[in-house]
Amino acid sequence: MHRTSTILFVSAALVVSSGCIKPDGAQATLPGDQLFAACTACHGPTGEGNPTLKAPAIAGLPAWYVEAQLTKFKAGIRGGHPDDLEGLRMRPMARQMMNAAEVKSVAAYLASLPPKKQAPSLAGGDAAKGAVNYAVCTACHGPAGLGNEQLKAPPIAGQYDWYLLAQLKKFKGGIRGTNPADTSGGTMRPMSMTLADEDAMKNVIAHISTFNR
Repeated sequence: MHRTSTILFVSAALVVSSGCIKPDGAQATLPGDQLFAACTACHGPTGEGNPTLKAPAIAGLPAWYVEAQLTKFKAGIRGGHPDDLEGLRMRPMARQMMNAAEVKSVAAYLASLPPKKQAPSLAGGDAAKGAVNYAVCTACHGPAGLGNEQLKAPPIAGQYDWYLLAQLKKFKGGIRGTNPADTSGGTMRPMSMTLADEDAMKNVIAHISTFNR
């Protein structure tokens, strides 16, 4: 093969295997909306989520939180437990982000989408009792469930109630928040253990469902 043809062949192979390459050798960053296109099959075209696929609503989540979670999924800090079926499914999707700049790009795009409050779907749950249980949550998630960036606590108001229940169970069961590198998850795990059982979890979630976002 002629030397020039060889160079062109190798260059094409690099583009196919490693994504777009800038002239300086750095990987190009795709726009957030283009990156999000791969996520719509589960999370929906507007980030509204999909209960059938156990995909939470992610529209309007703060960029810092989305960026942190994608980074955790990419590194196996989250979604690495064999019993975390949804996390295991999410991890390869996060790894499609070629670099930190693309993680930031899709996180910024999701933050720009308008959030939509999800209607309650769980049976049971006493919001009045849950208000008592939620008292320990206010220090991080705030009295209205809007979160706190300094404490790395995400907003939980408006999220699907079934998703909140699933995550509380994962934290309490050690499926999430036990990786030593997951400092924010490690903070959440003992909080989940203050809820004695599923009824207590449903109570606090019923209270959270009263919040507006």
